[in-house]
Amino acid sequence: MGRITVEDLQKIKEKTRGRIALRRQESTARITVHIGDCGLEAGARDVMKALLEEIKKAGRQDIHIFAGDCLGICETEPNITVDIMGGQPVVYREVDAEKARRIFQRHVINGEVQHEDTVEVPAAEPESEPAREGQ
Repeated sequence: MGRITVEDLQKIKEKTRGRIALRRQESTARITVHIGDCGLEAGARDVMKALLEEIKKAGRQDIHIFAGDCLGICETEPNITVDIMGGQPVVYREVDAEKARRIFQRHVINGEVQHEDTVEVPAAEPESEPAREGQ
């Protein structure tokens, strides 16, 4: 058996770090691709694939991607939410593979929100309490 080099140890360390981060779900960024029926029909699978490729190319173990529920704004599908640790989540609209790659590079990697592609998510209406007798 050959000797282990410093380079071999470094590779083992990086590989192990990635596995530990995935296990602990430690992340500096979370990207949610909203995949409801309308999202799938609008191309959310291609968006997910493009983002996974970008994460792999960047070699980043601290960026996680998730499949999420529909946001209820079907006319803007596919939608993705970018949530950078310490910041406010940003929802992007009408995302295709090319736009997903641009958002990844500019927002996730460089911290530059792409305001022209964002959408305001309607707030959920507060549930009213049932009326009580005698009020």
